[in-house]
Amino acid sequence: MMGTNAELYNADFYAWCLATAALIREGKWYDIGREALAEEIESVGRSQKRELESRIHVLVMHLLRWRYQPEGRQRGHSWRSTIRTQRRELRLLLRDNPSLRPQVPTIVIESYPDARTEALDETGLPDATLPQDCPWTAVQVLGDGFWPDV
Repeated sequence: MMGTNAELYNADFYAWCLATAALIREGKWYDIGREALAEEIESVGRSQKRELESRIHVLVMHLLRWRYQPEGRQRGHSWRSTIRTQRRELRLLLRDNPSLRPQVPTIVIESYPDARTEALDETGLPDATLPQDCPWTAVQVLGDGFWPDV
């Protein structure tokens, strides 16, 4: 069965997921393609980290827009809504994956250049307007009460 499970992994991922779950429930550990299972578990972990990185990127980009293009705040509440949504989703993600929390400060620093570039593209502001390095701490970025003002 091990060959069958391993072959199924390469042929039909969805079917492999169902078959592997059934084998786990039945306690048939030796019938499971171990390498494929290990790879998929690692993949789930990586996807959680990618979600953290993506949400921080979007949040920082919108905080930059909020801070450096304040006239855009009056056009609607979408920036405020996006900032609140990202913070809420990050809170939930970190609640469910507390081992990711120590990585947040590094991710804020590493995601800043791309968030800055995107904010410049979307706002049309001159490059010199936005700081080269992130002006906020990870605590500020995630903090519900933090709204950078002019």
